[in-house]
Amino acid sequence: MDNTMLVANNIKWSNFILMGFFSQSKHPVLLSVVIFVVFLMTLFGNTILILVVYSQTHLHTPMYFFISQLSLMDMMYISVTVPKMLMDQVMGVNEISAPECEMQMFLYLSLLGSECFLLAAMAYDRYVAICHPLHYPILMNHRVCLLLVSGCWFLGSVDGFMLTPVTMTFPFCRSQEIHHFFCEVPALMKLSCSDTSLYEMLMYRCCALMLLIPVIVISSSYTFILLTIHRMNSAEGWKKALTTCSSHMMVVTLFYGASVYTYMFPSSYHTPEKDMVVSVFYTIITTVLNPLIYSIRNKDVTGALKKMLNVGTVFQETIK
Repeated sequence: MDNTMLVANNIKWSNFILMGFFSQSKHPVLLSVVIFVVFLMTLFGNTILILVVYSQTHLHTPMYFFISQLSLMDMMYISVTVPKMLMDQVMGVNEISAPECEMQMFLYLSLLGSECFLLAAMAYDRYVAICHPLHYPILMNHRVCLLLVSGCWFLGSVDGFMLTPVTMTFPFCRSQEIHHFFCEVPALMKLSCSDTSLYEMLMYRCCALMLLIPVIVISSSYTFILLTIHRMNSAEGWKKALTTCSSHMMVVTLFYGASVYTYMFPSSYHTPEKDMVVSVFYTIITTVLNPLIYSIRNKDVTGALKKMLNVGTVFQETIK
């Protein structure tokens, strides 16, 4: 028993090995190039979206303020995992120290929780805009928007503060190899030599609550929105309301689908291969799709982007 605990303590404070999915790929170089391109596209797309929102005064509305916050979260979210993964592939090193692992876990849990609540705030914003248009300027004024966004960031950090310290206090003696490309809680729990069943049950219930509250807000908002749309006699009103909400529903479906599998399904449903695929989906794929969904399907954003490009072209011609 003493030897086991000694080994556990040594592993706990030594470096972990991130196995990732490059080692399982037949073409790791090609895969790393693809992920690097997606990473650059994510940074570029979300940066452009933020600049468009803040540079165009007609986009200074609650909806676009929330969209810019979503883009900021996506940029931070993908930056927590992908640069480390790519650097390991380039340098031929796949180790991560316990403090680095803990910091990575805290950041991605905080951002994951923040994005869950932000998507709920965005659904509530659409509900007020469509169901109570006359009271919208009062109910969703600038101060309310700031409070909602601050609350999203705070509740997300609570998720990180609750799960990260407890996860890292478990003794790890089974192996140093994390079968994942970053320090995700379920993957790390499999290395513990102690009984984690109680903690996993509490974690799943905590995550279920963290996901359930936003899901209730989103479901309720869209139920009232659909009822309001149903009572509309205007075909143009139908089209505008559905167009406004469809982009948000696409993002919600993509993000929540993967999150529910990771943090609400029992460990018996998880395998390293499935976990990595799902994690790639909600840490990489959704972050690059979000700006595309909100820009391509949004005439205000595409119009503002064209205006910015035209101004830039005129400015270059003036200099010449």
